[in-house]
Amino acid sequence: MEEHPTLPAPEAALSAEERQWAMLAHLSVLLNLATALGGPIAAFLIYLFYRERSRYVAFHALQALIFQLLAWVVAGVTAMGAWLLSLALTALIIGICLMPVACLLSLIPLGALAYGVVGAIACSRGEDFRYWLIGDWVATSF
Repeated sequence: MEEHPTLPAPEAALSAEERQWAMLAHLSVLLNLATALGGPIAAFLIYLFYRERSRYVAFHALQALIFQLLAWVVAGVTAMGAWLLSLALTALIIGICLMPVACLLSLIPLGALAYGVVGAIACSRGEDFRYWLIGDWVATSF
């Protein structure tokens, strides 16, 4: 596994508390099932609390926050718009052709749940987990 200069060495240098809070930051995606924006708010609060205490936890909380905003808010709004457009155009038959697209867009937030759980499992082991595209971007701006 490649070492990243912005984060501590995995496993050896991390405390159990750091692994636990990084894991909880990724698991905050599950709050989105019950609340609309509970997950990003929880990840943001973890980031605020740990930004000066642990670079590892702050990095994972910020990464989880950005991922959730993109996956739940942007993809959710896009899926809702696709469904509304599809339903509005159903009378013209075009809407029926758009329904498979709306179904696929609706799966993005559900995939985000699974991806967040994968990140939580990696953090519970003390591994360096990075979301695709987001992780490297957060690491360079962190």
